[in-house]
Amino acid sequence: MAEQFDEATQVRTLPFYPPNPTNRPDRQRELQGFMEREQAQARMQQSIHNFTSMCWDKCITGTPSTRFSSSEQNCLQNCVERFLDTSLFMIRKIEEQRGAS
Repeated sequence: MAEQFDEATQVRTLPFYPPNPTNRPDRQRELQGFMEREQAQARMQQSIHNFTSMCWDKCITGTPSTRFSSSEQNCLQNCVERFLDTSLFMIRKIEEQRGAS
């Protein structure tokens, strides 16, 4: 710890370190919960980005206009539904494997 001297009083002063509120267990749990929620939100946003990109590339074949054609609408809807079905299936399988461990 670095010691300092106040030139006017020649009194030794120590640096001030405010108490760290994250050292308390309740604050640590709160911070951990916040981080888990933020990470889950980031994963969800990444999934949305992935299926948006994938389904766009698969279903939008022409030059986009102000409206999608009926075939593009159907393709987009089916693509997103299959992506979500697959994601849920994989999540359930992972949860089953964790439960079996």
